[in-house]
Amino acid sequence: MTTISIAMIAHNEELNVPRALRSCLWADEIVFVDCGSTDGTAAAARAFPVKYFSRPNSTAVYVNKQFALEQASSDWVFILDADEEVPADLAAELRAAVAAPGAPAAFKIPRRNHYYGRWLRFGGKYPDSQLRLFRRGSARYLPLPVHERLEVDGRVARLSRPFDHYPCVSPEYFARKREFYGKMLAESYALKRKNRVLILLRPFTLFVTNFIMKFGFLDGAAGVRTAAMDFRNVMTAALVYFRRGRG
Repeated sequence: MTTISIAMIAHNEELNVPRALRSCLWADEIVFVDCGSTDGTAAAARAFPVKYFSRPNSTAVYVNKQFALEQASSDWVFILDADEEVPADLAAELRAAVAAPGAPAAFKIPRRNHYYGRWLRFGGKYPDSQLRLFRRGSARYLPLPVHERLEVDGRVARLSRPFDHYPCVSPEYFARKREFYGKMLAESYALKRKNRVLILLRPFTLFVTNFIMKFGFLDGAAGVRTAAMDFRNVMTAALVYFRRGRG
């Protein structure tokens, strides 16, 4: 029988961890890495049958994600974030995909992003395909400061059933995420030596692209609030980068 491990890292995710881990109980193994949490994340994780590890938190997220996938012992590895969830229909599709003869090295999977009480169909939020499932040993994380990305040896295919993402579990949680990713995005701009004027224009071009050209307005009030939130997040990173360049 072909086996699947879940690999997950978490830092101060006590509100999300129970939902995420409950959705993984079908897997043959769950590798959980707590990254220096100071809330109830560790206790929440230990309430489930996980292969538990504890490591210092790192702003370079790929470091601990790479560690997590290296602890997996199954034939295949599925990367899941602590604020995500695997529906039952996707779990069944994952099982069938890895057991099929001639399966590729990895799979991309659509992701439903839930904001302000609904999942968004427009504004660039769906299908938001993510490369998350791969044969153990065939993928690794590239050393990127933000938006960590897997490099795969071999063919990549696509699955049809989506998984779910809940980035707005509470105002405090989201504010913390915004601050963290704002700093990391500014660091990414700096490493790429991006033009500061173009970076300051980016929040406006992103808003026009997602809210108008990609029909974000069709998601109603949630679409409006999400477009405004994205604008604010990218503007925060742009201002950090601009001030750094002037310093």
